[in-house]
Amino acid sequence: MRINRIFVALLGVNFLLLVAQIQGVSISSFEAGIVYGNSSLLNCYSTFFLHLFGFNDYVLRLPMIALHLLSATLLYGISGYYLSRPTDKLWVLLIYLLLPGVTSAALLLNIAGFKILAIFTFVYTYLRFGQWSLLLLPLFITLDSTSIYLYFTVALYSLVHKKYVESSLSLSLLLCSIFVWGINVGGVPKGHFLDALGIYAAIFSPLVFIYLFYVLYRRYISNERDLIWMIASSMFIISLLLSFRQKATIQDFAPYLMVALPLAAQTFLHTYRVRLPQFRGRYRILFYSAFSLLVINGLAVFFNQWLYMVIQKPKSHFSYPMHVAKELASELHREKITCLKTNEQMKERLRFYGISQCEGIVLSEAPIVNAKKVTISYINIPIYTAYVTKVNK
Repeated sequence: MRINRIFVALLGVNFLLLVAQIQGVSISSFEAGIVYGNSSLLNCYSTFFLHLFGFNDYVLRLPMIALHLLSATLLYGISGYYLSRPTDKLWVLLIYLLLPGVTSAALLLNIAGFKILAIFTFVYTYLRFGQWSLLLLPLFITLDSTSIYLYFTVALYSLVHKKYVESSLSLSLLLCSIFVWGINVGGVPKGHFLDALGIYAAIFSPLVFIYLFYVLYRRYISNERDLIWMIASSMFIISLLLSFRQKATIQDFAPYLMVALPLAAQTFLHTYRVRLPQFRGRYRILFYSAFSLLVINGLAVFFNQWLYMVIQKPKSHFSYPMHVAKELASELHREKITCLKTNEQMKERLRFYGISQCEGIVLSEAPIVNAKKVTISYINIPIYTAYVTKVNK
């Protein structure tokens, strides 16, 4: 009962922290492109709630937070198949909630939230119900082109273990996925490999990522290769191979690697507990270092606006694409401006906040003579300046 209360408390605190962040972020141009773009899974999901409850940031982001909480619950259930102690499952959950990439997927309108939920649902169903989990595989076609590599991985695993029904289904879905999404493995050798590793380190935090890589390698040489290991390691290797010849979207592959967190926890705890207390020191140092770095990363995300105090160029801030638009729209509404002409990216962002497109007023970041200057500041630090003027016809 106490464990259940801690579990609920962790999710509750995480939910409140995420909701508190909503007020400080604006819709990005990428998200606006989804909301006002062509029909897609994300477009249908977001616009359903927006048309039902109104266009505002809370309606835009709360559905993604709901997906995040479901994913966290599923990970907690998955951990139970690898960890014997209930407190160990709570540690896995806490580390997952602190991952920088998870926080981003929970707040932003992107496919990562759906993919994390989908892969966690598939793995949990596989662990609990076995072959019935195969019924969920067709759902991955609706997500993105990484479904091609997932079906290839499941088919390969099934063939190795002589599960011919599963392999036949996976190969059929592989062909369907190639037909829907196509496959691009072209390009010329370029230096994207280190970039890919850097993005992985940013998503998981450096120490957690390094240890995940170590666990996948260790389980390979010790022949502990279940389906979850196969999915995580194969998707990781495929993403790195693609990065040799093209700029692979690592954010599309990272959700498949997150399912390896229970494997990493099982390996670490087993290695730690088989040793006498006097020989556990370096493992405690590793754990506390990784956990401290996760906390620091979490604080940087939740208090990101304060980083403008130490950043000379505001546009280099990692959250800058999620800032400005909401405050700019409020300033324009205060000046009784409800429509204007501006660049394409800002136009779509302002549209979300009730500023439509027209030709009579121009908003420009370049100085205009006799124009009204609009400045957006965070913690009294100017980060955006624009000029508004009427067009004389």
